[in-house]
Amino acid sequence: MDRRSLIASSGAVGLAGLLAACGKKEEVATQPAPSTPAAPASAVTAPAAPVAPAVHTGQAIRWRLASSFPKSLDTIYGGADVFAKAVKAMSGGKFEISVHAGGELMPPFGVLDGVQSGTVEMCHTVPYYFYGKNPAFALGSAIPFGFNARQMNAWMMHGNGRKLMNEFYANYNAISFAGGNTGTQMGGWFRKEIKTPADFKGMKMRLGGGLIGEVMQKLGAVPQSIPGGEIYQALEKGTLDAAEWVGPYDDQKLGFNKVAPFYYYPGWWEGGPEVDFFVNQKAFGGLSAENKAIIEAATNVAHVDMLAKYDAMNPKALKQLVAAKTKVLPFSQAVMDASFKASMEVFAQNDAKSPEWKKIYADMRAFQRDQILWFRFAEARYDTFMSAQKI
Repeated sequence: MDRRSLIASSGAVGLAGLLAACGKKEEVATQPAPSTPAAPASAVTAPAAPVAPAVHTGQAIRWRLASSFPKSLDTIYGGADVFAKAVKAMSGGKFEISVHAGGELMPPFGVLDGVQSGTVEMCHTVPYYFYGKNPAFALGSAIPFGFNARQMNAWMMHGNGRKLMNEFYANYNAISFAGGNTGTQMGGWFRKEIKTPADFKGMKMRLGGGLIGEVMQKLGAVPQSIPGGEIYQALEKGTLDAAEWVGPYDDQKLGFNKVAPFYYYPGWWEGGPEVDFFVNQKAFGGLSAENKAIIEAATNVAHVDMLAKYDAMNPKALKQLVAAKTKVLPFSQAVMDASFKASMEVFAQNDAKSPEWKKIYADMRAFQRDQILWFRFAEARYDTFMSAQKI
C-alpha cells in the first residue's frame, strides 16, 4: 500500500482500529546477536558493552529504541514516547517498543552506530549529529539558512527529500521516518552581548552538529559538541562561553538562563530541523505489512505532535524567561550577513568533497527557491501584518 495514501485516508485513529482487526500472523524479524561494528567514520564510539537482544515471544514483538535526548525533555525526548505508545495501541499490545534516554544504552551521539550494527532496532535523533560521517547527513535535518518546518515537510513528503535521504541512509543499514520538528529555533545563550561578527572570536560555543561548527569557525568561534544534558554544567563551570539548544521551553527546563543572561534569535542554522527515527533495515524488512504500516503511522503521530507541542509551550516559557530578567535580543544585520556568507562558503566546500551532499543539496535548494517565492506572498505578508497587531 502506498505510504502517503494509507496515512491520508485512514489517519492515526482509524488506522489503529483497522490494524487491530487484522488477524494476520507477524513475520518476526530475527534479531542479530550484538557484535562489534566496524569503526565508524566519525569520532563517535559504539557502546562499550553489548546490549541484551530484543525479545520475541510468540507473535509479540519487543524492540528497543535508543534516544539521543535526556528524559527530562518531554518535547524532544517525548516524541519517542508518543511514538511507542501509538505503536502499542495500534497493535493491540502485540508490538511494544521500549524507549531509552541518551546514555542509557549507548552514548547520545552513538545511536546511529547502534542501529547500523543491529545492537538496537531503532533510534530517535537528529541526523546532523552524524555530519562527521558524511556532510550529507545534515541535509536530513537542517542546514544554516535552510527550510522552515513546513517547507521541510513539503520537501520530504512531496519533493525528493525522503527518497534521496533514504537512498543515502541505506549506506548505514538504516531507513528514516520523520520523528518531529522544533520549528525555527532560538540563537542561543551568551555570557556577553553579540553586536558584531567579531564578538564570536575565541568564543567556546556548544553547537548542534559539525556543519554549524564549521560555519562558526569561519566567524572565529571555537565549536564544542556536547549532549543536551551536559550543557548546563559546562556553562556553569565556564567550559563554555555560549550554547544553543532548542527554544524557550526546553532551554528554560535546562536552566540556561541561570548561567547566561543574553538570549539571541533567530537560530539561523535551524530554521526547521527534522528529528528522525532511524530503523535498522533488516529489522524493518522482517515486519509484516501491517506492522510496517503501524511504524509509519506512529512516526507521523509523533512528528505532528512534537511541533504542535513546541508551538503551544514556547510562548509561556518565553514570557517567564523575560520576567526572570533574561535579555532577549536579535542578532544584528551584520551578524546575519556574515553568517550567511560563511555558510555559503562551507556549502561550496561540501560540494567539492561529498558527491552525496552535492546531489541532495542541489535538489533541496531548487525546491527551497520555489518555497521562498511562495511564502513571500500570502504567508510572509500575513505573518508580518499580524505580528504588529494587538488582539
